[in-house]
Amino acid sequence: MKSPYILLLFISAILLSACGSKAQASAAVPLPFILITSAPNPSATPTPFQPALYTPTQPSLLSYGLNTPTPQQILPTETASPTPIPPIAPTATVDVSQLFPTLAAPPIVESVAVAPTALPPLTDNETINFLLIGSDKRPGSSYRTDTLVIAIVWPKEGQVSLISIPRDLWIYIPTVGMQRINTAYQSGEITGYVGGGPGLLKDTIAYNLGIRIDHTAMVEFDGFRRIVDTLGGVEVPISCAYTDWRLIDPSYDPENENNWWLFTVGPGQIHMDGDLALWYARSRSKSNDFDRGRRQQEVIRTIFTKALQTDTFSKIPQLYNDFSSTIITDLGITDLLRMSPYALNFTNANIRGYYIRPPYVSSWTTPGGAAVLLPNEAELNQMLIEATTLSTYAVQRKTINVEVQNGAPFDTWDALAASRLNYAGYQTSIATADRRDYTSSVIVDFTPAQDPNQRQTIISTLNLYSANVLSLPDANSPVQYRVILGYDYEPCFQPQDLSH
Repeated sequence: MKSPYILLLFISAILLSACGSKAQASAAVPLPFILITSAPNPSATPTPFQPALYTPTQPSLLSYGLNTPTPQQILPTETASPTPIPPIAPTATVDVSQLFPTLAAPPIVESVAVAPTALPPLTDNETINFLLIGSDKRPGSSYRTDTLVIAIVWPKEGQVSLISIPRDLWIYIPTVGMQRINTAYQSGEITGYVGGGPGLLKDTIAYNLGIRIDHTAMVEFDGFRRIVDTLGGVEVPISCAYTDWRLIDPSYDPENENNWWLFTVGPGQIHMDGDLALWYARSRSKSNDFDRGRRQQEVIRTIFTKALQTDTFSKIPQLYNDFSSTIITDLGITDLLRMSPYALNFTNANIRGYYIRPPYVSSWTTPGGAAVLLPNEAELNQMLIEATTLSTYAVQRKTINVEVQNGAPFDTWDALAASRLNYAGYQTSIATADRRDYTSSVIVDFTPAQDPNQRQTIISTLNLYSANVLSLPDANSPVQYRVILGYDYEPCFQPQDLSH
């Protein structure tokens, strides 16, 4: 009974994991996430997912082409006087590292002589594309969308690409000019752009990244906590320990510096309730936006994996109630059920992770003194093409099941290694090792073909070049490879370094 609802939980996961700024935000203040969507075309026949392109009633960026108007030159203003944070509910938390300015007008634009050429479309109608946004909106203040994640889904093939976009990406915003991407939503709301903030942000993504966006929704942080808690918490595999500032207790005053402490999680598979999962997905005081994007994708994967592994049917009414009451979206239960037959195509090997970070961008200071990220067009376009293309490697690897056993004395290493293999596109299962005192890891190849290239890919994914390799061809084996982790396994890795 669980399979019809896997996609619901997956969409919930991506929406709710894409969270805002450095520390936790006030639970009394909604912080929206937008999943931009157009209803599927009911007359389409090749696939149930034929999302209609956004068609504004006034010219959008798609009609500009090379004749996109040059924005007016305005003197840059990068800062404003901070607005005091409003009173906070007893259980609320807040970002103490940054007070968000109040702006009475759209973001001031740096001048550009020539607008960049629009990127040609990279996605087709075989995909359904989500844009997930976290915002720093608070009462009486402006807001910027500081978390952006694109999820590209191939429902028939059961593949997903996640693309994390840094807030400081310096791009062309239609009708505005060159600015940080995190100002597009606010500009669309203030200037009355057709479709509002979502419309302008959607057009901005299409213009600069060539990705059509189909679906939108908005969620508040408290809804994220409730859904994670409804699931009974999540087990997040943290391969590299992470330390950042966290409130000692959610009820403490966040404006009192003495109420914060340096909190460390991992390495290991860590049980997280909604509050801890939100902190892990949002914190960046001791890291940066690039690393935060990595952690957000970890949480997305974790919730998705739990939906695949557990019987969630009894929780669906409460989950959907939470979903509908905390996420403003045009996706109804009927839409989700229409997609549900494809849920059977998804496994723990489905999600490819991409991150717009160096070498795809380079740091640059604008004439107004703002530190931003300039796209390195050749490198970024190559990555975007890969992320928006159905991967034949992923199709092949999805059929390979790697059994992971923990033969080392460190608990949950099997879960960490399995997660690492999932990043590379392999299905995994976990079994109990015969003992926990292996000095060196062991890799057993049960495949009849004994393909050395495939075996080497698994070895390099886990960085187990010193492992003992056993060739035991067995056409009846339920798994193609077995990995027994020894004391030599190093769990920490960077997902962006793995081959998809």
